[in-house]
This record gives sequence, structure tokens and C-alpha cells, in this order.
Amino acid sequence: MSQYVPPKGENWETVSPGDAGLDAEALKDVSTYARENESAMDRDIARALKAGHFDEPPPDGDVIGPTEPRGDPSGLVVKDGRIAAEWGPTTAPDITFSVTKSYLSLCAGLAVDDGLIPDVNAPVRELVQDGTFDSAQNRDITWAHLLTQSSEWEGTLWGKADRIDRNRQLDGLGDGTVKKGTHRDLQPPGAFWEYNDIRVNVLAYALLMVFRKPLPDVLRTRIMEPIGASDDWHWEGYETSWVEIDGHRMQSVSGGAHWGGGLFISSRDQARTGLLMSRRGRWGDEQLISERWIDASTAPSGVFPLYGYLWWLNADRAYCAAAPETSYFALGHGRNVIWIDPTLDLVVVSRWIERTAFDGLAERVMKAIA
Repeated sequence: MSQYVPPKGENWETVSPGDAGLDAEALKDVSTYARENESAMDRDIARALKAGHFDEPPPDGDVIGPTEPRGDPSGLVVKDGRIAAEWGPTTAPDITFSVTKSYLSLCAGLAVDDGLIPDVNAPVRELVQDGTFDSAQNRDITWAHLLTQSSEWEGTLWGKADRIDRNRQLDGLGDGTVKKGTHRDLQPPGAFWEYNDIRVNVLAYALLMVFRKPLPDVLRTRIMEPIGASDDWHWEGYETSWVEIDGHRMQSVSGGAHWGGGLFISSRDQARTGLLMSRRGRWGDEQLISERWIDASTAPSGVFPLYGYLWWLNADRAYCAAAPETSYFALGHGRNVIWIDPTLDLVVVSRWIERTAFDGLAERVMKAIA
């Protein structure tokens, strides 16, 4: 018998805390805490980016993709597929920053499942033969390197040089003595982990070249429509990221909203995506993406054990002390989070909470479960 999954539309079943085995008062505290710890990020995203939110002087920080003002804090706690708690405008599409990267991972998984990428450990240049991966630094980059952010790709894409995100400081990771955007000698592909949005955009471009169709179309038909997502999410690239493939003009999408663009999506649609991952790629009676890919995506990479294929992991509870080690996350600036724990059949979406407050949110969720 299939596990419950919500139908398309707003008729997603809810469950009382008692019926879900949750503590009602503790669960109520989750939504209260999320609202009381709203992100300090300017609600006018364009203004925030133009004001140097990512600490990049012009032209490095120039916004080249669309933005939209963000909404109120919102989120859901989904237990055993049903909504146990919900707060804020969960049906309104909103900019999601680097949560988008995890959707790129889904697209890569579809390409692998379809045989378009026969081997993630093979050099990308075998399939993308337009010079993007021909240099001495780039020729040995594999798909796995791009997916684990260890590619060390060197170059400029859509007017943004990889140098912009070298030496990036991220949640305490990185060398705090070195200024972001300055020179760092590159290492061989696979030898060094660095969170670098230009290189993620290179992956998005490489996947576009493999599919020969826009990634939003792939995601919509293969994942979002089957899981009953709304029709108002959209995935954007940059004004500079248009290419011609097989005589058709297409846009290569952004892996985040660092310079605008990226995925604009509702909290409920994020929760559906999290539920698909929690159910190991299965939705009802249909296997949308292989279990093999879910396992690969959530396995620690050799160079950085807190990261899989564009998903954050929780080995030794190093990312979130309050969450089980079996948890993993899609994370975006602001803070946008999809927290998934398949052993608990738990999905939590939290949007626009202060980064330092997420542990407190997780503590409250776990208290409700206990």
C-alpha cells in the first residue's frame, strides 16, 4: 500500500498533533518561534543585492537576473505526509536562493536515470564539447565534481568570473583571513571544496546542453506536475544567459539568486519536493527518480562530508545539533530551508528565519516529536 501523498491543489490533508503523535504545545511553539525570529534581510531583494548583500563591489555584484520582494516568514511541519503545522503565506511563490541548487541535483538525477549522463565520474567534456571544459584546469572535471562543489572550474560564465566566489565565507566555513573575491591558487578537480555560485551555474549550463531543452521544462514535466505542485513557480536565469541550441533560443537558469534569478516557489511546493525526497523518489505508485540517485545525493562527498550532491548533510550533527544525523537539508540565503528526515517521515520547510535561529527551530520540532 502506498504511503499518503497529497493530491494536486489545496486539499492537502492535515493531522492533529495528537493523531500524529506530536506534542500540541511544543508544535505551536515552532510557528511562534519562526515568526519571532524573522530574517533581517531586506524584504526588497533587489535593494538588498544592489546594496552589496554578498559583499561584492560593482561590477562583480551587478544584478543581472530578476528579483521579487520577499514575503512574510512561512513554513510547514509535515509528518507522515500530512500537515501538522503551518504558518505564513505558504501558497505564495517566493525567491528561494540556493535551495535552487538541490533542484539542479534532481535534474542531474533525471539525466543519469535517462542515460543522458552514463557516468557521473566521467569528464563533463565528453558530453559538453564547446570549450567550456577544454582548458588544462577544467578538462578533468567530472559531473560528480560539479555536484559536490569540488570542481575548481576556472573561467567566466554569463559575465561572472569564478574568482568572485573564491575564498567565500559560508556559515563559518573557509579561511576568515582571506578576502572573498581575491586570488586563490586552484587545486586539481576533486581536491578542494568551495561554495561557488559561478561553478553551480556551470553545472546548470552543462545539464542544459545534455537535455537540449530548458531545465524548468524538465523539472515541470518530470517532477513538479507529478507531485501536484502549483502552476505558479518559475525558474529564471540571467539577461546574459541565453543560448541557441538546435536552432532554438533557450535560457540557462541560475543555481541561486546570488545575482538575481533562481527558483521562485511556494513553501507548500517546497514541502512536496521534500516529501518526494523523504519517500526516496517515489510519489504514490510512481517512481519519479531512482532510489539510487537519492542515495548518491545524500551520501557524503569525499572532500567535504557535510555535503552530498548539492544537499547539505548532518554527519555528527555538525550542521544542526538538534536534528538527527539522518537529516539532510536544502539551504538558501535568507534563511530558506527544506529539512528532511526520512527515518522520521518528517519534512520541515522554514523560510525567512535568521540563520542563527534555525537550531532553535529544530529543537522545538524535535521536542514536539518526543
